[in-house]
Amino acid sequence: MTVKRVVANIAAPNIEAAQAFYGDLLGMAVVMDHGWIRTYATGQDTTPQISIATEGGSGTPVPDLSIEVDNLDEVHARAVQAGLRIEYGIAEEPWGVRRFFVRDPFGRLVNILCHL
Repeated sequence: MTVKRVVANIAAPNIEAAQAFYGDLLGMAVVMDHGWIRTYATGQDTTPQISIATEGGSGTPVPDLSIEVDNLDEVHARAVQAGLRIEYGIAEEPWGVRRFFVRDPFGRLVNILCHL
């Protein structure tokens, strides 16, 4: 199993407010926009990104972190084996990811995902 990407997610009541800071000030481009989540990045998928969201998608809360992996089933099995409570999923989402939510040791909601 290899972690391919980690994305920070910030809950916000209005994602439009992010443009002035992340877009205009920092020069990051919008690389994904589903209306309820907008992701800013500086280049390829593996470059630093930040997502601003009003929800976590499919009616879920906004996760604190999103971590993309190359083998979701392996990570899910490890989480279950470790006795971690799965907060959501495994779910195949309409925007092209499979994912589940779990909390880290500090109580942060983590979205573990792979692209379809």
